[in-house]
Amino acid sequence: MPVTVDKDMCIGCGACVGVCPVTALSLDDEGKSECNEDICISCLACTGSCPVSAISEK
Repeated sequence: MPVTVDKDMCIGCGACVGVCPVTALSLDDEGKSECNEDICISCLACTGSCPVSAISEK
């Protein structure tokens, strides 16, 4: 199951983008993380990299 990003909590640091092995995460126009659910393999590497716990399993 893909991950979900809480945009209110996201600080736009990009840590999750850097650790995603399949490039499913990117920063949107507002500088917040977003997940491409078609690519996400649910490895959860991003959840551990987020300093504010803005990313979780759906």
